[in-house]
Amino acid sequence: MTGNTTQAPDRSHEARGPHVLPSSVLLRTAVALIALTALTVATSRLDLGTFNLVVALAIACLKASVVALFFMHLKYENRFQLVVLAASLLFAVLLVSFVVFDTTQYQPALRAQEAQVRAKGR
Repeated sequence: MTGNTTQAPDRSHEARGPHVLPSSVLLRTAVALIALTALTVATSRLDLGTFNLVVALAIACLKASVVALFFMHLKYENRFQLVVLAASLLFAVLLVSFVVFDTTQYQPALRAQEAQVRAKGR
């Protein structure tokens, strides 16, 4: 018995074509970025004390996420690209936190030394 069953060719190894977003998505993304920029400017004029930096960084992270997801098409890519992005962001956060931790450890000694130099100069 010969069967003439046709199977769909396996095209999993072929490269996918470019993902083109509709202009409406790009326009909404641009409007969201402009609105977040206006929010950044508005919050910069508020006196939130030590939270000014936290709010500004949160808005900046949100804007960076919107750019990465829509303009860089990460929302529509394989999950592997998201894993690579998350790992690199984690590494960057760790690097910055180590630098901040190191700075806070030796900064009091620098302040004391500066005070001694100023006292000798007078």
